[in-house]
Amino acid sequence: MKTFIRKRAVASGLSLIGLIVLVFFLSRLTGDPTSLYLPVDASLESREQFREIHGLNDPILVQFFHYARDVLSLDFGDSIRKARPALQVVLEAFSWTLTLAAVTMLLVTVAAIIFGALAASRVGGVFDRIATFFSLIGASAPDFWIAIVAIVFFSVYLGWVPTSGTGTVWHWILPVAVLFIRPFGLILQVVRGSMISSLSSAYVKTARAKGVGPRPIIFVHALRNAMLPVITVIGDQAAGMLNGAVVVETIFGFPGVGKLMIDSILQRDFAVVLASIMVTAMAIFIMNLLIDLSYAVLDPRIRY
Repeated sequence: MKTFIRKRAVASGLSLIGLIVLVFFLSRLTGDPTSLYLPVDASLESREQFREIHGLNDPILVQFFHYARDVLSLDFGDSIRKARPALQVVLEAFSWTLTLAAVTMLLVTVAAIIFGALAASRVGGVFDRIATFFSLIGASAPDFWIAIVAIVFFSVYLGWVPTSGTGTVWHWILPVAVLFIRPFGLILQVVRGSMISSLSSAYVKTARAKGVGPRPIIFVHALRNAMLPVITVIGDQAAGMLNGAVVVETIFGFPGVGKLMIDSILQRDFAVVLASIMVTAMAIFIMNLLIDLSYAVLDPRIRY
């Protein structure tokens, strides 16, 4: 187990290094932030002073060396836009994204497992056909289109929920609902397929021969053995939700790390862009590691 963790840590560390190098140099290609933060008629002296304060006068390789040295001590620099440590700005936004993703994935996981297991228990039945139909639609529909239609219909036309913000529970309904649809459809299909295979196995037939009821067979005997592929998909969707909530957060004005990243790219706030990517990448690495380790808990035959 320790060897496995070390290998994953080394692989993730190399990936993070490559990510830092790539994003650092690509972000510099967006242009000089001086033109965004100073007036058009600012003097040459003011521009040089601004670049000097933010370390933009040095050659690009020198800038990267200074940045890499500071990152080793978890110093990601200061936000040009907010004049605060970039890491602090990102962690505040990331807490919103993490809460949104956690609430959504909890609802998705519970609903997909229940509906997928029930659909697999009666393959070809009415419930199975309805669940499969809606799950395929949900898995195929693009998030941005669903978000726009939801705002137009539920917020503008019906006036049931706000269009943006986070002030009340009502503000969370549309972002959670939009993020819910795609992973729910994907996970339900995986649960259904895995449960169909598990329900046809020998140990389930033995349990039925012993007189075990249908509910314990579905949710105790078959479900646990069907969870390995399901956990993989849940982990992928959760990681994708942390990394891919950019569109939903931007459309709904949700103050998460996705919206922060887009705003920072447009405003050339390089420190915040890099800190956002680093924090998100670390969260995805930790999540994937925990998912891999959970395999051994669910299936004792697996040992790393």
